Amino acid sequence: QAQLLESGGGLVQAGGSLRLSCATSGRSLSSYNLGWFRQPPGKEREFVAGITWDGDSTRYADSVKGRFTISRDSANNTVSLKMNSLKPEDTALYYCARDISRWRPSTVLTIPKNYRLWGQGTQVTVSS
Repeated sequence: QAQLLESGGGLVQAGGSLRLSCATSGRSLSSYNLGWFRQPPGKEREFVAGITWDGDSTRYADSVKGRFTISRDSANNTVSLKMNSLKPEDTALYYCARDISRWRPSTVLTIPKNYRLWGQGTQVTVSS
């Protein structure tokens, strides 16, 4: 069974940068939309960024636009999230996720219920 594994989290000062990566064991990710979500302490899981299966379209939460960039490498079966200008409010457990089915449009990217396969998460902590 396919699994997703996130890496790259850690502790960083405000204004710093981190790069999260997500890799899979099992079925290729190349035909699926992929997304990054986060769950801050005491809050619900929220959408951060998404990218379509072909890499042509991306979506971002308003809170991260201009600071975060999602990308995918189909050859290496990975998806990444580059996070710049980090703020304390970015502190959360970050998850990558794979769409329910293949070749879906960008309109489904922002909604958690459209994703079936989730990683275990990687912690990002931003100190002030």
